Amino acid sequence: PAELKKNITDKTRLFIFSSPCNPTGTVYTKQELRALADVFASHPKIFIISDEIYEYINFVGEHESIAQFEEIKERVIIINGLSKGYAMTGYRLGYIAANPSVAKACEKLQGQITSGANAVTQRAAITALLSDLRPTQEMVKQFELRRQRVMDLVEEIPGIECAKPEGAFYIFPIIKSYFGKTDGETTIHNSSDLTMYLLNKGHVSTVSGSAFGDDDCIRISFANSMENIEKGFLRIKDALAKLK
Repeated sequence: PAELKKNITDKTRLFIFSSPCNPTGTVYTKQELRALADVFASHPKIFIISDEIYEYINFVGEHESIAQFEEIKERVIIINGLSKGYAMTGYRLGYIAANPSVAKACEKLQGQITSGANAVTQRAAITALLSDLRPTQEMVKQFELRRQRVMDLVEEIPGIECAKPEGAFYIFPIIKSYFGKTDGETTIHNSSDLTMYLLNKGHVSTVSGSAFGDDDCIRISFANSMENIEKGFLRIKDALAKLK
């Protein structure tokens, strides 16, 4: 909250955040959201976009939304969709929850971009949203097993620090200890260099931390089979071992 207050200016009109968070996997508690809401209550011109698409992929408890606080509820815009909690990535269907004036404004804009979701996607969405969550819960159990295995594998790689994610299906390890190192052909100066090195030499795809505002990190997804996770981390470990 103190950091948030410090960065709000007379020009601030929008605050965007996600919980569970991509890329760190951080999950905001109700108390933490309450503290943020108290700040926004004093700034009535600021709207809040809350990205909650990883709502169901939560390893630490019930999902909490900042929209639950009445004093700011009308200024919260929730973003959600089917691609994460329902594993329906190819259907490309998302939605918002917002006060009617905001929703109508979004509808005007969206109507000029696409005529609407196709009928198959709409029917699939109805089935997903009205069905019970047992398949999602089983999926989350598998993600939790993969999360633990990924943390074990990270510990085996020298020079990497990583917080355990509380939600979503990513880790965001600190890899800056490899900056300045080389395998004789490639020198690593930043996270983008490292992601390209891992792709070209280890044949593993990761995402540069600079894409998320932290060049000391890279993002690694564990939305894959346990077998491929094992193979991928072995390749990462071998590739990094060649950097001196």
